[in-house]
Amino acid sequence: MYRERIRHAGLLDRVTSAEDAASLIQDGMTVGMSGFTRAGEAKAVPMALAERAKTDPLKITLLTGASLGNDLDKTLAEAHVLSRRMPFQADPALRKAINNGEVMFIDQHLSETVELLRTQQIPPVDIAVIEAVAITEQGGIVPTTSVGNSASFAILAKKVIIEINLSQSDTLEGLHDIYIPSRRPTRQPIPVVSPESRIGFPFIPIDPDKIAAIVMTEKLDSSSTILPPDDDTVAITGHLSEFLLNEVRLGRLTNELQPLQAGIGTIANSVMHGLIKTPFHNLKMYSEVLQDSTFDLFDAGKLDFASGSSITLSAEKYKQVMTDLARYKHQLILRPQEISNHPEVIRRLGLICINTALEFDIYGNVNSTHIGGTHMMNGIGGSGDFARNAHMAIFVTKSIAKNGVISSVVPMVSHVDHTEHDVDILITEVGLADLRGLAPRERAQSIIANCVHPTYRNELNDYYHRAVVRGGHTPHLIEEALSWHTALREKGSMLR
Repeated sequence: MYRERIRHAGLLDRVTSAEDAASLIQDGMTVGMSGFTRAGEAKAVPMALAERAKTDPLKITLLTGASLGNDLDKTLAEAHVLSRRMPFQADPALRKAINNGEVMFIDQHLSETVELLRTQQIPPVDIAVIEAVAITEQGGIVPTTSVGNSASFAILAKKVIIEINLSQSDTLEGLHDIYIPSRRPTRQPIPVVSPESRIGFPFIPIDPDKIAAIVMTEKLDSSSTILPPDDDTVAITGHLSEFLLNEVRLGRLTNELQPLQAGIGTIANSVMHGLIKTPFHNLKMYSEVLQDSTFDLFDAGKLDFASGSSITLSAEKYKQVMTDLARYKHQLILRPQEISNHPEVIRRLGLICINTALEFDIYGNVNSTHIGGTHMMNGIGGSGDFARNAHMAIFVTKSIAKNGVISSVVPMVSHVDHTEHDVDILITEVGLADLRGLAPRERAQSIIANCVHPTYRNELNDYYHRAVVRGGHTPHLIEEALSWHTALREKGSMLR
């Protein structure tokens, strides 16, 4: 059967076992693996590498598109294979190794990793391990459910290992749009002028002589862990919908809005799903991860087209979509993440960007990555690529966490990923603060009045008014600015 998937006759003799392919990866190498938010990762070779490390210890630098599925980051971390990891992860075991200092994690904007490789600012990729649906007659690699950084890894690597996943539908072929920017400083503009623009190849073009091994697999992608909407996420959706409706009333938007981007996770997915019940129509997406809500919007007749870098779905939605992929195919494109997340394209298309915060402060600075300012959660991902260049940068979160012992709105964030200069709208279940055109003191008053949980509102107001007495363009009581985080660490609660 695999002969139908390997259409370059000269490559048939390179089919081998995962163990033999993994033996090509040596201690100290930099390895680029496919995979973007639990979709399209190579599945067999990383597991074989972790198993080999039990008797033959080795360390590698691992680059991916984003997080891996099938517990691969967990398995590699527990096998102590990873010395360095970039640019994103979302696994508790790897997170523990990062925060213990065992794994050096480089948290990067997702649009930047391959640019650093291309310009030799970080060590080159020795071997790329890429999951594919097929190999073309010319040796081109047809990716599966994600593109991520796979194209540039394969093009720039010295050798390539391909995993042909027979469980991935061959209907995926033709879905991808592989475009690699030309070299600086004479780079031409990226010719994406709408989400549906096709500007590249439907496969990754490489020299087939670089393909060192081909491994056959049949394991599915991991399912996403999307929870159903709750009262808080429904309230957040309501605030956002009313805000966008008002933008239409004011003539700033139409009912077609502008292209949408949404981050990953339950809240962002719920917010996008909530657009089904609004008068908005003929919507388009230019995003990273296409989640359940993307296909719910297609099915509801609300969404016309979606461009992303991966398809990451719940188990039920995955089965439904992949069984009926031909019906959606004309409405979809999967691109390299340096294109899906490219600042030039984001700015030109005028995206409305919705991402999730861990916490934000009274002046609009957002922390997306660090618990207590020190412990990495997952990484900044693409939120910085989108927020800084958006037509409208929106951040959403629940106002409290851990049954109310944590306020998501604090005097000063413990770590800054998105400065106040890049944040336009903040939303919690309590309400929405529109920060556009406001000075810091005005921003603080709006955020406290509209986004803070009632349990913490008086205390934040007290902090702000005492800071104003002391003065400054951005008033703070520096000795108290992180006192809420200190109280949480020492007493287990921000409540005092």
